[in-house]
Amino acid sequence: MPTRTRTPNVTAAQWSPNGGALGQADLTQASANRFGDNVFSIAVQRQRLPKAVFRQLEATVAKGQPLEPALADAVASAMREWAMERGATHYTHWFQPLTGSTAEKHDSFYGPTGDGTAIAEFSGKELIQGEPDASSFPSGGIRSTFEARGYTAWDPSSPAFILENPNGALLCIPTAFTSWSGEALDNKIPLLRSMDALSRSAVRALSLLGETAQHVFTTVGAEQEYFLIDEQYYFERPDLLTTGRTLFGAKPPKGQELDDHYFGSIPERVLAYMLEVERELAKLGVPIKTRHNEVAPGQYEVAPIFENSNIGADHQQITMQVLQNIARRYGLVCLLHEKPFAGVNGSGKHNNWSMGTDTGINLLDPGDTPHENLLFLFFCSAVLKAVNAHQELLRASVANAGQDHRLGANEAPPAIISIFLGAELEKAFTAIETGSGDAATPAAFLEMGASVLPRLPLHGGDRNRTSPFAFTGNKFEFRALGSSMSLGMPNTILNTITAQAIDQLSDVLESATNGGTSIEEAVLEIVKSTWADNKRIVFSGDGYSDEWHAEAESRGLANLRQSPDALPWLVKEQTVEVFSKYNVLSERELEARYEVAVEQYVTTINIEGETAAAIARTMLLPAAVRWLGTLQQVGVAKLTEETGPLVDEFVEAILVLEAANRDHPEGVDALEEAKYVQGTVIPAMNGVREIADKLEKIVPDDLWPLPKYSEILFIK
Repeated sequence: MPTRTRTPNVTAAQWSPNGGALGQADLTQASANRFGDNVFSIAVQRQRLPKAVFRQLEATVAKGQPLEPALADAVASAMREWAMERGATHYTHWFQPLTGSTAEKHDSFYGPTGDGTAIAEFSGKELIQGEPDASSFPSGGIRSTFEARGYTAWDPSSPAFILENPNGALLCIPTAFTSWSGEALDNKIPLLRSMDALSRSAVRALSLLGETAQHVFTTVGAEQEYFLIDEQYYFERPDLLTTGRTLFGAKPPKGQELDDHYFGSIPERVLAYMLEVERELAKLGVPIKTRHNEVAPGQYEVAPIFENSNIGADHQQITMQVLQNIARRYGLVCLLHEKPFAGVNGSGKHNNWSMGTDTGINLLDPGDTPHENLLFLFFCSAVLKAVNAHQELLRASVANAGQDHRLGANEAPPAIISIFLGAELEKAFTAIETGSGDAATPAAFLEMGASVLPRLPLHGGDRNRTSPFAFTGNKFEFRALGSSMSLGMPNTILNTITAQAIDQLSDVLESATNGGTSIEEAVLEIVKSTWADNKRIVFSGDGYSDEWHAEAESRGLANLRQSPDALPWLVKEQTVEVFSKYNVLSERELEARYEVAVEQYVTTINIEGETAAAIARTMLLPAAVRWLGTLQQVGVAKLTEETGPLVDEFVEAILVLEAANRDHPEGVDALEEAKYVQGTVIPAMNGVREIADKLEKIVPDDLWPLPKYSEILFIK
């Protein structure tokens, strides 16, 4: 068997943007001066469109009205001219089907004229509506194979943008994706509906509270974690290539135990990659703020400033695409799986979420005196109520096969949904509930004992990295999202359940003030009762501890450890009720998402099971047998006695896995099949891996066919 190349053959000239020079000046210039350069932004629209057309477009978008044909044609013409000046020859309706990724079908601007030439055309009709095949995307039964028609509809609230390629450019038009019968087949439509629902509820509440606002919008900023590995190792690992994660791999002598990678110096090759990623994202209008090494070796993070939820969700999809595309220019592969390597930190996507008014008020900003801030107390209470009432649904929103390796481990928030508020806010809410004690927290400063170092203002409470839903100053951080996930469904759920809670509190507020109670007294009474009824969801301790699991059970909180336990909450009666009431998702649309999620779970495990069995039988077992044969030939008795039984166990484990892959139950519903792969295929895979990882440690390196963790994770 040929020996593997142990060290990737990548030179500085191959991965540096300018053939050996980092081009730092160019990257800095691009980030500073070219932000949004490839975006058909409001500024570009104002410049390109006639004033009357621009004002008409703004008014139409603000009111959520359909575009008149003449207006659509004018916008399309300006958009085409702008795109073609930047090298675009094609356009696409860029949409987000229920695969969790994005989809696109490219159409040329050019059409033949009949005299042997071509002319560039792009009409308002082509801008507003497209027609991809709806039968070939996940639909949960909404569309049958023979029912192919579906529509993409332009979302004018999310600006069109240009993706550049060495051989040209593509105009991408963010669109919604719907079936011929009108049901949402994507992640964008429900998110937009939920934003409207929350806005209506919040505007009503603000009116009752004496504040004026025409619109309330939600914001997100998702911190994206990812791994970078050398592409040579990627292509030498069929498990990574097929499933996105390693199905085998013994623990290396050094992992993340020394805590030396987190916030460490960024390797030169990786930094060059990051700089180019940020340059491209800057041109696409994605407001990247932070980059750093994450906990595990080979793991990194990029984080934007938070922005409108719809645009933020689109930007997050763009970010994942750019991260993966640009990695290949540097001889790297970007892994977005939640748990690509066992024994080290997995990857999440922290979803920073808040609510703001069109008048500039962040409704979740407590200010310097949160105990006196009625707006904050009211809307924060609504969030507490929403999360407590729908904890299981929030857990379901982040459930997938990759997450099941991560949630609840000592690296990620547990599968139990709870809220961390911090000492200052807990003190304020408790004081309001009891009517005793001082709700204020005196300003505090941190002294570091050196005269040259400044006094640092101290926050009212420490942060809690084990909390799945943590208050972080002026927003809530939903930390349980997986790194590969779309922001669509989790934020749709957050917006919808919060709208419901706001309305429920508004009903009480309206009744109290109509009865003569002052606004301040009514709000404080609402805060008091809401805290008393929902404080079981608040937890400030160690979410990883066994003690918390026991305490959470005593509080009545759900612990939905695996996806098959959580996903049914997508179609529970209380879920259908709230989503139907707020016209975010119909019962049929919810059932479709449930069916898709369960099917994707089963399919993912099936692919992993088949891949693991094939690698074990055709790559790892032959290597172990060769080593055993060598030991028997040279007569090393002790090593033969060590290896022989392991090889026999390995054969038996492989046969068990192959049987598990083959013997799926027939005639059962999707959830029963999910429980089968959960209870049978996954344990069989784990059984094969356990023995394979033992063999990896005793079979000579030149015989073992897979690159090892010690190589993959530490080659920079």
